[in-house]
Amino acid sequence: MGTDVLRDPAAALQSGFGTIEAQIRAHAARDPRRPALMQDEKRVDYAQLDAGMDRVAAALQRDGIPARATIAICASNSIDYAVVFLGALRAGVTVAPLQPSLTADAIASMLCDCGAALLFVDADAASSLAVHARAARVRCIGIAGHDARPLAEWLAAPGARPDHVAVEPGDAFNIIYSSGTTGEPKGIVQPHAMRWAHMQRGPVYGYAPDAVTLLSTPLYSNTTLVSFFPALAMGGTVALMAKFDPVAYLRCAQDLRVTHTMLVPVQYRRLLDVPDFDAYDLVSFRMKLSTSAPFAAALKAEVLARWPGELVEFYGMTEGGGTCVLRASEHRDKLHTVGVPAPGHDIRLIDDSGREVGPGDAGEVVGHSAAMMTGYHHRPEQTAEATWFDASGKRFIRSGDVGRFDDDGFLVLLDRKKDVIISGGFNVYAADLEAVLCSHAGVAEAAVVGVPSARWGETPVAFAVMHDAVVDASALLEWANARLGKTQRMHDIVAVAALPRSPIGKVLKRELRERYAALRVPR
Repeated sequence: MGTDVLRDPAAALQSGFGTIEAQIRAHAARDPRRPALMQDEKRVDYAQLDAGMDRVAAALQRDGIPARATIAICASNSIDYAVVFLGALRAGVTVAPLQPSLTADAIASMLCDCGAALLFVDADAASSLAVHARAARVRCIGIAGHDARPLAEWLAAPGARPDHVAVEPGDAFNIIYSSGTTGEPKGIVQPHAMRWAHMQRGPVYGYAPDAVTLLSTPLYSNTTLVSFFPALAMGGTVALMAKFDPVAYLRCAQDLRVTHTMLVPVQYRRLLDVPDFDAYDLVSFRMKLSTSAPFAAALKAEVLARWPGELVEFYGMTEGGGTCVLRASEHRDKLHTVGVPAPGHDIRLIDDSGREVGPGDAGEVVGHSAAMMTGYHHRPEQTAEATWFDASGKRFIRSGDVGRFDDDGFLVLLDRKKDVIISGGFNVYAADLEAVLCSHAGVAEAAVVGVPSARWGETPVAFAVMHDAVVDASALLEWANARLGKTQRMHDIVAVAALPRSPIGKVLKRELRERYAALRVPR
């Protein structure tokens, strides 16, 4: 990266390719005292962030961890977490951010899959992994109070400078895991080119040196990272919350004069439900973003009416491909849609045979853009299944969602082709939960569906056919939830004599949802 770009990091975003670590180096050189990261009372400016990244990168090189190797982080949000993530990127090392609320078996499977050379953990994650053999074979570095080798002791000495590592656009930036309960995690490999494309769109959404971005979703989630990296690439300030709490969020937003945020729809609902929401001064907000889950039109309208600043919804996948953008403030008559394809994004609809559908017809959403995963880690067959090529050989990522374009080119989502339950903004895969249920000796078969939840957006419930009538559904629920991660736990199990099926034997999950709505009132 040349000296001209170093003097003007905003200019780098106009180039074909760059890196987040170079952007931060440039901001540290231009405005070293500008706040980069905040959490509670702790503040880190760009000079301190840049120096901390150097210490992480130098320590990795000291320990013989080469570029393109992988490290894993399993912890709650913290400034140390962010510095480790960014410092590893400076060393050319791939980062696998893991969800600490998953079971120890699931986390260990992910560690094995990505081949992590080091695992950075906090106390909560370490306690669940302590007795697991696979985790024990990975050297742990402790952050946020864990009693393994402390991060402060592991870091290279203050003032250390790592050897420069040239990063190529196709090199793996991070591996984000979408599942893991079955012991077969699916790692989404996102290359540096994909993350650079995310950063390049930062100015479009108002990220700037004077922007303050409040993030309460976790750093292991792509939902968070698509806002985290553009905010820093533009030299703004990122305020992190370790855990989402509606009142604490509103106080922080007011006190810090927050300009930007990324929230999943259920968080918007919980914030608006705070009794004195309207008493908070939120006039500083310029941009509120949302992604990861269906966003009801009525809720969008309420956000627009009660919360200053623009509201933008992104529809896309962690795998990348095409993204649709709804600038809700500008298109109040389109709140039932997810918007139009982002500039440079090619979104098409295909039928079950892989043929493009006609105007106005419904089909599976597929997309192509500069922001696309390399593939699923060590899973070429699943990568091929997620890929579609048009007649010219252009590569698209399949979404598994069914939708149609209206007459104005706005995408209306009709249903999810895959049985993905989105709870609290996180994907919960029915197959994972069904596998756990069916591992119980008393269960013949099971089907899991998502039902509406005021708290989580959706919550999973199961219908189970028992081998033995003496198996109690409530006891089975307790047994299964003890084997699932926190975000995967089921709200209810209904014992049934048989599962409804189509003539070709497919379980009719829509019928199960309708049956549950008539039986129970979900949380």
